[in-house]
Amino acid sequence: MDKEIFKNLEDYWQVASNIRDIYMSNGSIAVLLDFERVLDEVDIYAFKNWEIGELVAGPEIGKYLVTCTFMWPEKSMPDPRGARRLLPFDCKIEYKKMDIKIPIKITDPSDYQSGTKTANLITKKVWLVAITMPKSLMSDIRTGSIEMEDQDIDLEELDRSYDEDLDTEAVQNDEQAQDAQQSLQQPAAV
Repeated sequence: MDKEIFKNLEDYWQVASNIRDIYMSNGSIAVLLDFERVLDEVDIYAFKNWEIGELVAGPEIGKYLVTCTFMWPEKSMPDPRGARRLLPFDCKIEYKKMDIKIPIKITDPSDYQSGTKTANLITKKVWLVAITMPKSLMSDIRTGSIEMEDQDIDLEELDRSYDEDLDTEAVQNDEQAQDAQQSLQQPAAV
């Protein structure tokens, strides 16, 4: 997050421009969907305020990494415990607090900048959180497989295996319960 997010350091309109550019690019949308899928899979949205962040920069797509920067109001900082969930997957998280100028709500002519039709600006403090994620992680989550100790594991097959074991366990528990019920109903031998 060394380079500035906003062209003139505090330009609120740059956020809108970044978002417009993203929507104009199908490739960026696909990358963002994969990026968000990873955030969802690690349950980052279960932590306070993560769901209200706004994308302000990115995706910056490198050869091996993708970086997206999100913004929160100062009083709604995202819970850092959520970001920690990404660390075991070789993601890098950077926090930065900064000022941004945003337009005020126009209620009378004095709310305009003099000689323009542009609203006056007020300064607000915000949190910026840059998340850098390996492309390989995004690909693993997208395809439903993950490599563990040089073995490719199909997550769908793993889920089926768990389901089958649970079903087998449930049948065994039912049989044990029936056996116990029958032994209680039989008269005790004297």
